[in-house]
Amino acid sequence: MRRRALIVLLTVVVLLAAAGVTTVVLEITRVGGTPEDVARRYLEAWENGRTTVMRDLVAAPPSDFIARHERFDAALRIESIDLTAGKLTRKGETAELAFTGVRTVGGLGEWRFASTLHLAVRDREWKVLWKPATLHPGLGAGGEPRLAEITVPTVTLTTRDRKDFPKNSGAEKYVEELNRRIAEAADDPPTGWAIEVTDPGGGVRRLAEFRPPPPKRRARTTIDWFTQAAAARALDGMNTPAAIVAVRPSTGEVLAVADRLGDARNAFLGLYPPGSAFEVVTAAALLSAGKVTAGASAACPARYIPRARTFTNADRRDRGTVTFRQAFAHSCDTTFARLAVDNLGEGELWTQASRMGFGARLAPGTEATTCTLRRVRNDRDQLGADATGQGSVRASPLCMALVAAAVQNGTWRPPRLMSARVTRRIQGSPRPAMRLPEPTVAALREMMSAVVTEGTAASAGLPSGTAGKTGTARVGGRTHAWFVGYRGDLAFCALVESGTGGTAGAGGTGGAADATSVVARFLKAL
Repeated sequence: MRRRALIVLLTVVVLLAAAGVTTVVLEITRVGGTPEDVARRYLEAWENGRTTVMRDLVAAPPSDFIARHERFDAALRIESIDLTAGKLTRKGETAELAFTGVRTVGGLGEWRFASTLHLAVRDREWKVLWKPATLHPGLGAGGEPRLAEITVPTVTLTTRDRKDFPKNSGAEKYVEELNRRIAEAADDPPTGWAIEVTDPGGGVRRLAEFRPPPPKRRARTTIDWFTQAAAARALDGMNTPAAIVAVRPSTGEVLAVADRLGDARNAFLGLYPPGSAFEVVTAAALLSAGKVTAGASAACPARYIPRARTFTNADRRDRGTVTFRQAFAHSCDTTFARLAVDNLGEGELWTQASRMGFGARLAPGTEATTCTLRRVRNDRDQLGADATGQGSVRASPLCMALVAAAVQNGTWRPPRLMSARVTRRIQGSPRPAMRLPEPTVAALREMMSAVVTEGTAASAGLPSGTAGKTGTARVGGRTHAWFVGYRGDLAFCALVESGTGGTAGAGGTGGAADATSVVARFLKAL
């Protein structure tokens, strides 16, 4: 019977070829039919769980093709799948069919996805070119999916004025982390489920979540809606990573966190060299030790070499003899490096930094230390570098906002995003508040005001009453720009990664201008 059918087929082929109908011959000899036919048969077999038929339509299927589909459905409790074909595009002997699907996950609901079926001619037949991403695009990097139990919010968090958070505010990941910590601290937290994939490298990717309805109970954070909106809009249009953190000096409450520094919570947890913005701390150490006053004379040479390292000012400018206040206002790094090396005993800079939050677990709802400084022992070059905010100094925008808040209020306070009671429950007892010497605070306020009225931030267009400190820090081949300060009962820090210019540690009008302009937009919007 097969031999007779083959003879008939060959006869038809010869007759059609003699008539010049070669294209018809080509389609007839492709036993699998057109790509549309193969794609349709593959999707129908998939919907009906006929994995053997699917495998036969695949070119060189993996040996575990059927087992892989069975493992996928079993691990994720897939009860059914509905597939909808889109438009097929064909180019020569290859074709692609976009399709969408809806999987029903047992006890959880629907899981929608979109993928692409790739086809090509193999041995004169149209075949499916299968790969894991055909099952789901999230499997493109490999790995096996699984259902994982997740903690879901027990409350809906709002701003302090009971409003929903502004759109695209940059605070989303902080609210999510707060919700997670609050739920974990609850006696019987509700749970949800997530579909996750562990990559070969160990990373976990989340493909879908199944959560119960949002909780009706609402709880206020310390975030102020208008302050948060002003911070977020001040960052709009920027083409470099940046962040603003604002706190209330009198309470330590975080009023805004607009974070566009990446996927992590880098405005709280990221560690960056703060450059000459750290000279607020260095000045506090010198003033508290009685080594200098705001009006004392100080040399501001173009460069200073304590041992092997050379410290320079912006553009290598030599300002001659100036007051300590002027050296601070114009970011004379050589002044601060020399005064620290000559006057601060072992550990004095470290001690002052610890009084202003360095080494503390600051980030609300985390166990992370958000600013660090290594204690120097008999290393003049290292002490000079630390004094100018380079060297071993690393800080987050949150940490530096709290430094500015300590100057405004006279007391360093730990930050919080929730009420004091909730903060203790999710974070434990914070570091206690620390009072700074009044003469030191008075001098720092005078010096930070001079930065805005006559120093490196004088041309930034900042509102009247603003006081602060600029800073730039070289990180590899990039320059980060900082501006920390306060206005009224509002302290802030802005960080702009990869600013447009400036010299490492010299908070001049180069890269630091990127940060001061952000703060100017922020304050003018309030």
